[in-house]
Amino acid sequence: MKVKTLKTLRYATMLVFVLAVIRQITGASDLTSVGTASAALLLSVPIFLAGLGGLFSERAGVVNIGLEGMMIMGAWAGGMIGYKHGPWLGLVAAVIFGGLGALLHAIATITFGVDHVVSGVAINIIAAGLVRYLSTILYKSGSWLGPSQSPDAQSISTNGLPVLSGGKYFGWKSPDFLNYVAEKHWFFISDAAAILRGITGDLSYVTVVAVILIPLSLFILWKTSFGLRLRSAGEAPIAAESLGVNVYLMKYAGVLISGALAGLGGGFLALVAANHYQENQVAGRGYIGLAALLFGNYRPGGILLGAGLFGFADALQLRDSASVHALILLIVFVLSVLVVRDLRKKNFKKAALTMVFAALSLWYFLAVKELPGQLVTMTPYIATLLIMSLASQRLRMPAADGIPYRRGGLR
Repeated sequence: MKVKTLKTLRYATMLVFVLAVIRQITGASDLTSVGTASAALLLSVPIFLAGLGGLFSERAGVVNIGLEGMMIMGAWAGGMIGYKHGPWLGLVAAVIFGGLGALLHAIATITFGVDHVVSGVAINIIAAGLVRYLSTILYKSGSWLGPSQSPDAQSISTNGLPVLSGGKYFGWKSPDFLNYVAEKHWFFISDAAAILRGITGDLSYVTVVAVILIPLSLFILWKTSFGLRLRSAGEAPIAAESLGVNVYLMKYAGVLISGALAGLGGGFLALVAANHYQENQVAGRGYIGLAALLFGNYRPGGILLGAGLFGFADALQLRDSASVHALILLIVFVLSVLVVRDLRKKNFKKAALTMVFAALSLWYFLAVKELPGQLVTMTPYIATLLIMSLASQRLRMPAADGIPYRRGGLR
């Protein structure tokens, strides 16, 4: 564990250094600004929660394409209950409604053996139509501002970490050390301080809960008997059944946890990223959570990295198109690293192809001074496609994932 942690820190340091170099070359200050880091974290959390939900379901052997619909139900419930009874009860309602969507998926796939993809797509369609219908009823009754938007809910408090980001605890306000260093504009040191300030300052308590879910999920899935049984249901359900594991129960548990986390992600969008529910608020983040799950190779830390990449790209396109243009240099760097790796493995054909893409990316960066607006808006989704293409090279899904199960044997 210590070796993996040190390796992660080394990669993170190298990435910040590369971003600092690119910022120096291009002058795109938003690449490593406090605002970009803060926005990236805010945009990453709901995707991470959806991906983490997908992890529990797929580890239990049930493909959950319905994460999008469960997020939609969670966002709607969060907005509705949040403005009436406060944001915390709104988040609880979001978890419950996401779980209800998951229960429907579990009954269809586990009990009746419906194809997992068909069931998930149906839930996505049903959820979007259902919440629109319910919103229209509330609007006609005079309870909502419009057929697609709930009234505003009370905001959830934020705080910074003590000492690092000027947090206030028990009446004592700590100094904002990171912001002080970031404003010095020292190469790399100020860049690292700005990024740390962005992800540790003005944190919503819900964000803190989401971060805590990373080690908690690792512990539950790989250090507890429950996690072992759940994973056995997705890897070898017949063998698990022969050892006395209630495979049906484990699959139901995995799918329900999946829906609850996806619902929490929807509630986060309605009550933390915004302060009300709005139609199309989820905007495909459930599908992007699945892409993060693939990129992370069914591991919580990898899911967080995949969600962070999308959140970073999305934050840049919202803040500064010039910084998105500078990201092309980061792509060139990554492709160059892959070229070196392939050459070491003596995979010369792949190295040559990757080198061509790197050269084309560099040419495009030098030839185009400003990206078209449509391409800037598409940046997060292009990043998602890249995530999926990279993940396909090393994907290792559970052996019985997506295969209908019947007691006594697979069907």
